[in-house]
Amino acid sequence: MNMKKINVLKPKFRIQETLDSIRECLEKGWTGMGYKTEQFENEWCKYTDLPHSLFINSNTSGLHLALNVLKKNNNWKDGDEIITTPLTFISTNHSIKYENLKPVFADVDDSLCLDPVSVEKKITNKTRAIMFVGIGGNSKNLASISFICKKYNLKLILDAAHMAGTFTMKNQYESLIFTEEHVGHESDVTIFSFQAVKNLATADSGMICFKSKEDHNLAKKLSWLGINKDTYSRSYSGTYKWKYDVDDIGFKYNGNSIMAAMGLVQLKYLDEDNLYRRKIASQYSDLLSDFKPVKIVEHYLPELSSRHLFQIRVDKSKRDQVLEYFYKHNIYPGVHYIDNTNYVMYRENNGTCPNAHLYSDELITLPIHLDISLEDVNYICKVLKDSLS
Repeated sequence: MNMKKINVLKPKFRIQETLDSIRECLEKGWTGMGYKTEQFENEWCKYTDLPHSLFINSNTSGLHLALNVLKKNNNWKDGDEIITTPLTFISTNHSIKYENLKPVFADVDDSLCLDPVSVEKKITNKTRAIMFVGIGGNSKNLASISFICKKYNLKLILDAAHMAGTFTMKNQYESLIFTEEHVGHESDVTIFSFQAVKNLATADSGMICFKSKEDHNLAKKLSWLGINKDTYSRSYSGTYKWKYDVDDIGFKYNGNSIMAAMGLVQLKYLDEDNLYRRKIASQYSDLLSDFKPVKIVEHYLPELSSRHLFQIRVDKSKRDQVLEYFYKHNIYPGVHYIDNTNYVMYRENNGTCPNAHLYSDELITLPIHLDISLEDVNYICKVLKDSLS
C-alpha cells in the first residue's frame, strides 16, 4: 500500500515569489482594490486577448454580476429564462435565481457539456441567454452553443471556472487557416475562478470579462456597491478627491491586491502548469483506454484544455465500492458534480435531463494536480482496476 496521501486536487504555489509579491502590497500600504488588481486585470487581458477584465472576489460573485448587468442593460424581466446545465457546481444556477430569472435545464452529452440538440429544444419566447459550463476545462460543444445563440439572438454566458488556460481553434477569415485563441471570445461575458484549488489558484477570487465596454463599465461600478469612483482612483489620481456619488444598488464583489499579487505570480506559470496537467491526463488515458469497466470523459482538443479535472464513469452500482477501495489505499478522488435537479431547490426539474442524471451517479474525478507524479498515476490506475476486478 502506498503511504503517500493522494488528494483529488491540490494547488501549487511558488512560495517565496508569491510572498515577495504580497510584500509589495504591505510595504506600499495598499492591500485593497487597485494597485495589484489593476496590474492583474491588464495582464489577464494580455494573456487571453479579451478586451475587458474586472478582478472580483469569486466566480460566484461574477456569475451574479454578469446576470445583473445583462438584465439591466437588455431590459430582461423577472421570470425570463436562462438555459443552463444541471451538471455543475450549485453557484452556476443559484446565480440565475439571484436575479429572479428562471433556470431551464438542458441535458448534457458524454462530454458532460451542454448538448446543443437538447438546448435548442428548450428555447422559448422567454429565453434570454444560455449558460455554458466548461466542466473540467472542456470546450466541447461551445462553438455549437455560440452558433445557437447567434441564430436565436441570445446572450452567451460562459462559466469558465475550470477554464483558465483553455484554448480553442479559431478559423481566420473564413479560410482553412486556424489559430489558437483563449476561450471567452465567443461569449458575451466569461467568468473565471481563481479559487483555492483551481489551475490559477489564489485563496479565492475570479475575473469577469465582458465583450461590451458598456457592460464592463457598469459591472465595475456595481462590483463596488454602485459607487461611481473607487477608493484607489480617488487616492491615486494626482490629488485626493473624497467626493463620489452612488447612482445604483451594487455589491461588495471587488477583488483585493493580496489575491491579485498571488494571481500575478500564478499567471506566469499557468501555461507550464497546464502542460503538466495534460501530461498526467494523457497518462491516465493511455492506461485506461482499453479497460472496459471505465469510460473516460473525453475533452475537445485535449492538447489545448486546461485539464482542471480528469473524469471517468463507472457503473453506478459499483461507484461506492470503487471510492471505498480508493480510500483504503490512501487515494481520495472526487465527484464533480451532483445533478442539481437532485437538490431540493431544483427538484421540480428532476428527470428532465436523463443523461445528466445518469452520469451524476457514475462520475469519479481522479487526482490531477502538480504534485502527482507519473508513478502516482500508474498506482492510481492499478488500484482502480483492482477495485473493479
